[in-house]
Amino acid sequence: MCRITHPDAIPDAKARLDAWLATGAHGDMGWMQETAERRADPRVLWEEVRSIVMLGMNYGPDEDPRALGEQPDKATISVYARHRDYHDLVKGRLKMLASWLVGEARDEPALGLKVFVDTAPVMEKPLAAAAGLGWQGKHTNLVSREFGSWLFLGSIFTTLDLTPDAPEVDHCGSCRACLDACPTQAFPAPYQLDARRCISYLTIEHQGHIAPEFRVAIGNRIYGCDDCLAACPWNKFAQGAREAKLQARADLVAPDLDALAALDDAEFRSHFSGSPVKRIGHARFRRNLLIAIGNSGNAALAPRVLENLDHADPRVRAMAVWAAGRLLDAAACADLAAAHALEADPEVHSEWQALIQGARET
Repeated sequence: MCRITHPDAIPDAKARLDAWLATGAHGDMGWMQETAERRADPRVLWEEVRSIVMLGMNYGPDEDPRALGEQPDKATISVYARHRDYHDLVKGRLKMLASWLVGEARDEPALGLKVFVDTAPVMEKPLAAAAGLGWQGKHTNLVSREFGSWLFLGSIFTTLDLTPDAPEVDHCGSCRACLDACPTQAFPAPYQLDARRCISYLTIEHQGHIAPEFRVAIGNRIYGCDDCLAACPWNKFAQGAREAKLQARADLVAPDLDALAALDDAEFRSHFSGSPVKRIGHARFRRNLLIAIGNSGNAALAPRVLENLDHADPRVRAMAVWAAGRLLDAAACADLAAAHALEADPEVHSEWQALIQGARET
């Protein structure tokens, strides 16, 4: 999809962004605060921009990704991360289109172009809505009448003065399917997201420990969450991605928890080479994996838990303790706690105390 808008098309963006940041709902994503001025106004990011070409690439799955939640021995990886990193793919296509624009605008000697895919401080979703690619649904993501909730977004900023397209109107109506689908109630109100409660944020962006209130709700999701996207009724018009490089890798569709837990750091980096999953690093990946293992209810995975009780990273140790409490009986938990009575990290120590208390109550 390709539509055009102007840099002044989102005049209320700054006020909305500032209000959201003031609530602290961005959590660990400090870069949102640091780049707020550039993010809110494309002309602050690049003063010469006169038009913005917004593009969308379909990455729709072939089936509802929520079905994997019913296979607790498997891991769920967000649809967008089951194939090659979209940043590389989309940026390459944007550069091809930008080169074509340069060729078509030979009579514009001072032509300027910049391409952006997600990593720059650009408010892609409001700009895409202003350009007519879709509208921002109640889950805050872009919804398209043709592709549902499954679009990667990219933009080309240019000094060309292009005719803008009409914005898309909101077609959500009274529907709240996406809001009700969220396992952690991350939407305090329609069109508002508290990232600190979002499973995608918790498993990808969040650097620290994951609070107990979210662990069971995370289920077997080890990287991201698609529930609010998949719940959207507009997906009835969606179609599976046709782009070959966006076809899901077979080994990332429903990988075994046990096989993933066996990966050491070097194997993790090799296995997820070219995948967005690699960017969270092995420690956070293992933190997430242990939550999924704890939720599996499969005592046969207990050895994977035990081998992480002395891991160098306290985030991993903490989730190993929690998972042990989910898979082992009270006597085994008490023995483990006694053997780790000298734990120095306060967060991990707190997990051991909770485990001991749980064993006593049992």
